[in-house]
Amino acid sequence: MRLIFAGTPDVAVPSLHRLLTSDHQVVAVLTREDAPLGRKRVLTPSPVARAAEDAGIPVIKANRLTDEVTAAIADLDTDLGVIVAYGGLLREPLLSTPRHGWINLHFSLLPAWRGAAPVQHALLAGDTLTGASVFQLVRELDAGDLFGVLEHPIDEDATAGTLLAELAESGAGFLAGIVDDIADGSARAAPQTGSATLAPKLRIDDGRLDWTAPAHQVYNRFRGVTPEPGAHTTINGTRFKILDALPAPGTTLATGTVDRLDGRILIGTATSALELLRVQPAGKPAMAASDWWRGLSHDQPVRAE
Repeated sequence: MRLIFAGTPDVAVPSLHRLLTSDHQVVAVLTREDAPLGRKRVLTPSPVARAAEDAGIPVIKANRLTDEVTAAIADLDTDLGVIVAYGGLLREPLLSTPRHGWINLHFSLLPAWRGAAPVQHALLAGDTLTGASVFQLVRELDAGDLFGVLEHPIDEDATAGTLLAELAESGAGFLAGIVDDIADGSARAAPQTGSATLAPKLRIDDGRLDWTAPAHQVYNRFRGVTPEPGAHTTINGTRFKILDALPAPGTTLATGTVDRLDGRILIGTATSALELLRVQPAGKPAMAASDWWRGLSHDQPVRAE
């Protein structure tokens, strides 16, 4: 089949690579426009744009799917559209432009966690099982008929970053198999069943940790917001990022108290403590928590709020 692939971030790249090595032809890639990155705000192509350009595939860059973009895609005369984390909504007539419409690889067990941040919300909720779903794209958010689901257990210390990387790899092969099934006519899609839950994009404020909550809830939030939008707190009135942490069962400190015990840097929650491994104080580079602790004057108690 002639395919058009739509995607933007790193997690979409394994699926593009897998389709490029398949029996099908990726005739073009649709991705978001170059975005300013870094302190100097340098305009930078998306990971999918770079992968497509490296493979010599034509790239359409668009944040808004205008009539001009729709016409350009229609001119490609494609059999199927494949979308993985493009970052924009497709509407008619674009939805019906490829002969078989569009299919979407979504990193959840639909109808659970429909939306932009399914992996992050699964971790926030303390889920122990997630996966990938491939469905027919329709106007309603992530609500189309399912071609199949792939289950994936969640490691107890997985962060959104590590879990997304795992799902991107396993989901790529799963997606490619369904593309093959559509090509040979054996694919069958069925309506989603069960109650839907929503997973909207996380904001910076969603990364703030609440030390008055039980340890498992604090740790689940840390996992869900790492690396983006990032876990943070306020220590002695100053913003403080937490880049890596682990539970410290069996150890207790007063809520929000930061101290060094048995060589570990700990923060108290409503139950057991959390151990800080890697941190970034405001205005400073990332560092080991032990190095940060050694640099403090310790002339007053250290508290997180």
